[in-house]
Amino acid sequence: MARDERGVTAQSEDFAAWYNEVVFKAGLVDRGPAKGTMVIRPYGYRLWEQLQSELDRRIKDTGHENAYFPLLIPESYLGREAEHVEGFSPELAVVTHAGGKELEESLVVRPTSETVIGEMMSKWISSHRDLPLLLNQWSNVVRWELRPRMFLRTTEFLWQEGHTAHADEADARRETMLGLEIYHEVARDLAAMPVVPGEKTPGERFAGAVATFTIEGMMRDGRALQAGTSHYMGTNFAAAFGIRYTGESGRDELCHTTSWGMSTRMIGGIVMTHGDDKGLVFPPRLAPYQVVIVSITRGGNAAVEQAADDLARRLRAAGVRTHVDNRPQLSPGFKYNEWEMRGVPIRLELGPRDLEAGTAMMVRRLGGDGKQSVPLDSLPETMQGILDDFQSFLLARATEFRDTHTRTVDDWPDFADAVATGWASALHCGQPPCEDDIKSVTAATPRCIPLAGAPATGTCVRCGAASAYGKRVIFGRAY
Repeated sequence: MARDERGVTAQSEDFAAWYNEVVFKAGLVDRGPAKGTMVIRPYGYRLWEQLQSELDRRIKDTGHENAYFPLLIPESYLGREAEHVEGFSPELAVVTHAGGKELEESLVVRPTSETVIGEMMSKWISSHRDLPLLLNQWSNVVRWELRPRMFLRTTEFLWQEGHTAHADEADARRETMLGLEIYHEVARDLAAMPVVPGEKTPGERFAGAVATFTIEGMMRDGRALQAGTSHYMGTNFAAAFGIRYTGESGRDELCHTTSWGMSTRMIGGIVMTHGDDKGLVFPPRLAPYQVVIVSITRGGNAAVEQAADDLARRLRAAGVRTHVDNRPQLSPGFKYNEWEMRGVPIRLELGPRDLEAGTAMMVRRLGGDGKQSVPLDSLPETMQGILDDFQSFLLARATEFRDTHTRTVDDWPDFADAVATGWASALHCGQPPCEDDIKSVTAATPRCIPLAGAPATGTCVRCGAASAYGKRVIFGRAY
């Protein structure tokens, strides 16, 4: 297989190998001691913190409050909603012993918190005046994973999960779409991922939900990634956990609930949406470091090192996340390659000649024309515009890739050909057995019924039955 000088497999040769190598070599993650777990290293956690802070602000701006619920959930709680427990049963980690004794009731390590939050909602809600109840939790969850892949599928991962209760279906559905739009905005505007928002088919719904909505992104191997989901739960969990309220008329009513989540899987999505054969490419709005200054000195040059520190201080004061790499034991070339591997949007090179000229050499991680001389004095004022241009470039690049790898198809041979390298937009009957048949032959699944899809009717691309949704469905192989 083709490799760069640091040993990264080319995407065109083996995309999976490229991904596995780059997340380790770039210092994002390491393997945990228990099978399927991961250690998020500081550089990777910086990325998560950027995403977390921006998402948390948006959630709070819409009136939600953060809370925290227990990691351990009585096993009987999951059994109250039959479809929910059936959906999660293969993934559960169960504690049977504690304190040297066998427990009277086994405890489940949370795979999600609908059940325990539903139990608490039933205590906190009594009147229509208590609604809507808008909660959010930042936590870890455990879903036993047989085929782990760092960030994408691990036994333990980090996420936020919103859980809300409402007086009626209309309000709950508005909340469901609000959660979806927050995710769409974060993916598009921060991660530069041109995701497609849409509804899942019945066969792809979250266990126990009435309707599931998703944002689907296309990775650079043509596969889909479910990057965030929002669920309208109807009154299913309210009935199971007694989440009721007394309405203005004095009548006892069941609440309508929602659930929505985004996880550290987004880190994998960013890697696979923008990375190339040199390594990571980070969108500036989420990059741990937006700018790295490489000071070029031989045997040490106090003036250059001082100038690099001064420039970094001025950039930070202008709101730019900046790092100075002045490690004397490493050559400039090694540093250039390392920061390319680690995806930093902008590299500034500063040596004695540059300092004398009052300039630095600027290199964009992608889409630039090589090195460009830029004046030191004005960099703090101009850098934000440079970063914004790079952010826009990445979104446009990813959008073009998605659009050129999505085909509208009307017959089976074209469908099979399309999902081999990207997505197919096709008419579908909506029947789970047909979906299972499509998956068994092509490994493709229905990713979503796009919210913005144009009206279309006809017959299913696979079985020939009448199409079900009044528009086309996106199919693709997925992570």
